[in-house]
Amino acid sequence: MLRRFLATLGFLSRLAPARVIDEADMRRTMFHLPLCGLVIGLVACAPALLGLFSGRPLIQAWTVVLLAAYLTRGLHLDGLSDVMDGAAQHTSPERFWAIVKDSRAGTFGVAAVALALLGQTALLAAVFAALPGWSEPLARLWPLPWIFVFGRACGVCFGRAGRGRTRPGLGGLFIAGADGRAVAWALVLALGPALFLAPLAALYAALGALILLTPLYRLSRAVAGINGDFLGASIIMGELAACAGFVLAATS
Repeated sequence: MLRRFLATLGFLSRLAPARVIDEADMRRTMFHLPLCGLVIGLVACAPALLGLFSGRPLIQAWTVVLLAAYLTRGLHLDGLSDVMDGAAQHTSPERFWAIVKDSRAGTFGVAAVALALLGQTALLAAVFAALPGWSEPLARLWPLPWIFVFGRACGVCFGRAGRGRTRPGLGGLFIAGADGRAVAWALVLALGPALFLAPLAALYAALGALILLTPLYRLSRAVAGINGDFLGASIIMGELAACAGFVLAATS
């Protein structure tokens, strides 16, 4: 179990050594996605959690976004870029997948990444501003890493929803592991703590994820496929939904 977790963490981030994963293990890595999100979130948020730039929420938020992009090698942002490029220009499924496979970034992909990064920074700044006083350890610790857990739980659920249309390739092997067990575990990790600590935030985040992921799901049906790029896009959208959910709950 630990070996597979570290293999998944190395595949998704710089926080463990990258290694070759055989097909059988690749199909089991989806189970570890939310826990990898927890580790990535804790490291990305560590400077802010330790009080760096305290009282300057915008700088703290930018620091988290910067570290998250670095730690994940921009993997999920790249997926978002590819999908948005294809979605903006495709006239047929064949054309869509040809654009997605093109290593060059198009205008729509760059714009999508820029908007996602701006959205993450703005929403995280609002999260920092809405957090209770730093004297309450639990209140200051849980929302930030939870955002990363929730985003990857959305990736697991999205992979399960589109598993029947998986495209060949590395992402397809990864998505193949999105079975019922992985989905149940992802939901426990993503919604369990939030339902206990801030049920309204969990509700808003779930509704936000549904709103953001539904068009992505419809796109996957229109182009008759889902791959790792769709998975990356769903993770970014899930993180945005989690941020927005916490902010809405804190200001309600």
